Order: sequence, then structure tokens, then C-alpha cells
Amino acid sequence: MSTHENPIVLRCNNLSRSFSDAGQELEVLSNVSLEIKAGESLAIIGRSGAGKTTLLQLLGGLDLPDEGTVEVAGKDLAKLSNKERGVLRNEALGFVYQFHHLLPEFTALENVAMPLLMRRDPVSKSIASATKVLGRVGLQDRLTHRPGELSGGERQRAAVARALVTQPAVILADEPTGNLDEQTGETVFELMLELNQESGASLIVVTHDLDLAARMDRIVELDQGQLKPYQGGG
Repeated sequence: MSTHENPIVLRCNNLSRSFSDAGQELEVLSNVSLEIKAGESLAIIGRSGAGKTTLLQLLGGLDLPDEGTVEVAGKDLAKLSNKERGVLRNEALGFVYQFHHLLPEFTALENVAMPLLMRRDPVSKSIASATKVLGRVGLQDRLTHRPGELSGGERQRAAVARALVTQPAVILADEPTGNLDEQTGETVFELMLELNQESGASLIVVTHDLDLAARMDRIVELDQGQLKPYQGGG
């Protein structure tokens, strides 16, 4: 879903990030800039170790760059306190990882309601919102099941529901189908694209799967620390 103005909901400028390894400075990202519009879907591809996950963590405020800025909903993450960054992440961002990260002792419904409860939304409202989004991802009959009682695909759909329940502006997904068999992964990815269209939340997916990436609005490639439009081939 696109808005008429297509405002920028996430922007990074000249991001650089290095890590120390055995006394050596390894530059993972160098002067990376990117803009994401409302409702846009974007795939980030690149070889293993290219820094895709590092970039996603910077965009999500889970890590801070050595240089450069990240703005989410017009706010510079580096200028916020840890607490303020946490609040903004909860309000504006949804995260989906390769592994579902559901809490094993809680039901699917409790896991999905958790982000709303953490920000002290009323319990009844949180449960209602979680129930609705679980129904949307086809888990209306699994509300009281714990993660150990769900299949891999069901667990990942619950993780997608948890990312969506706060009605975020942007969903950041790191290899969201990488732990699933091909058919299940296809089902989950198709669901994410549908929800991107329906909810208007922008979708940024790190993937090594070029077939999946090709179905996004745009593909960028991380190569030797630089981000560039994907040229195809290779």
C-alpha cells in the first residue's frame, strides 16, 4: 500500500560500522545511505558476512553506528536515550528473525500480546489485538498452544504476528524463512508480502534467496561495505 506522498519512514545517512577482531579493525559498513518510503518493500542481499545483519541492527536501533545517522519516524536514534530508543522500537518497528524467539512458557496469544503489554496497554485490548492478528496469519485455532506445540511454520507465523501487533511503520526481517523448508518458507513469505500490502507497513527483508527478493519492490546489495542497487546476475 502506498500513500500519495509516500513519506520517508526510515532513513540512514553515511553509516559506518567497524568491529575489532584479534586486534584488527574490520570495517563492515562504509558510508551506507538508504531511504525507505511508507509501504515500500525492500530486499537486502549480499554474500554471507557482507554485513546485512549488522545493517539491519543499525536500522532497528539495536546497535549504534560509528559514524552516520539513522532516523526512524523522523527521530535520530543516536540522539535518544536507551529508554527512548526502546519506546520508539516498540512503537514504530517490528522485528522478525530467522529463529522465532517466542518465549516457550507462554502461549501464542501471550507471546503476540507481549509487545502491547510491555508498553502497558490494557490487558483486554492487548489480548483482542493479538487475537485479531493471529487470526490474520491463520493461527486462530492455535491461540492457547505454546511454541513447542506448534510446527516450524506456525511458530514463524506467530513471530510475524508479534511483529505486526503494534501496527509498526516498518518491519525488519532477517532471513525470516531461512529456518523453514521451501514450501513453508514460501507460505510465510507470501503472507508477509500480503500483510505489507494490507497494513501499509514498510518491509525490509535480509535474504539470500534471490527468488524471494525479486518479489519485493526494490533490491539493494551489500558488497564490501557498500550498498548499491542490485544489477542482477551472479
